[in-house]
Amino acid sequence: MAEFKFTDAGKNATAKSGGSGNKTGTIVFIVVIVIILLAVVFNCFTIVNEGFIGVKYQFGRIIEDDLQAGLNFRIPFVEEIDQVDIRDQIYSVNANAYTSDTQSVQNLQLKLNYRYSSAMLSNIIRDTGISNVENKLLVPNVAKIAKDAIGKVKAEDLVQTRSEVQATIQNKLTEVLDPYGIIVTAFAIENLDFDPAFEASIQEKVIAAQDALKMENKTREKEEEAKQIVIAAQADADSQVAIAEAEAQAIALIEEQLANSPNYIDYYKLQKWNGVLPQVIGDGVNPFIALSDSKATTAASGTSSVPSYVPSASASEE
Repeated sequence: MAEFKFTDAGKNATAKSGGSGNKTGTIVFIVVIVIILLAVVFNCFTIVNEGFIGVKYQFGRIIEDDLQAGLNFRIPFVEEIDQVDIRDQIYSVNANAYTSDTQSVQNLQLKLNYRYSSAMLSNIIRDTGISNVENKLLVPNVAKIAKDAIGKVKAEDLVQTRSEVQATIQNKLTEVLDPYGIIVTAFAIENLDFDPAFEASIQEKVIAAQDALKMENKTREKEEEAKQIVIAAQADADSQVAIAEAEAQAIALIEEQLANSPNYIDYYKLQKWNGVLPQVIGDGVNPFIALSDSKATTAASGTSSVPSYVPSASASEE
């Protein structure tokens, strides 16, 4: 009878196969654990972007509402961090209104700039809700307050004092919304449409006022020109008086000098002489040239000499 012999080869193969499977399972387990750990670690941090503020919830309850921009820690599966935009928000609405003189204002475009108060962020979330701010606070207040303010002024005044009316509305909105944590940063009335006939009358009135202002400016200009002419004439008269007084003083000084010194007339003639000698001299007494006694004696003795000339008063006149 044939005998079958069993060896340990099968057992060894089975052992090797089992060992290899155990190693693979261990590696897979380790990889899974690492992935879970990494996921937990990454879930421990939340990034808050610039322009936003982080609000941390623990099982739905707010525990922090002032997380700044950057990386912020949280406990995974226990805490959550939401971001709230604290930059300026814009709310726009179109409405119709009436002025105090019953003029209809059509297509009234109102624009409100606002932001959330960081200090009251928790109250806004609890009492109103970030997503409900517009419907609960802005819709019922902005148009109403604007209509009330416009209804207290005349249509013509509304056109001319638009900025003042805007400031009044903004102040009232600030008073109403501030307790809810809504900070009003700006308000504007971007469009005003009146009845065409009323707009035409306003335009005519504005043109008439401008024309009157132009005429008033021209009148002032003429008055100023007249004043300048009077001032110039007065200045010229004062100048002439000053010149006359100066000449009178000069004449008085000359007369005084002549009275005190008879020889001053010869000096005065010399000052006025232009240095040109006459070309013709008559037989009579020459009123222009006078020869000194010393020079005349020299000429009589025959000695050659250059005569000395002294101009008379007539020389200056020539």
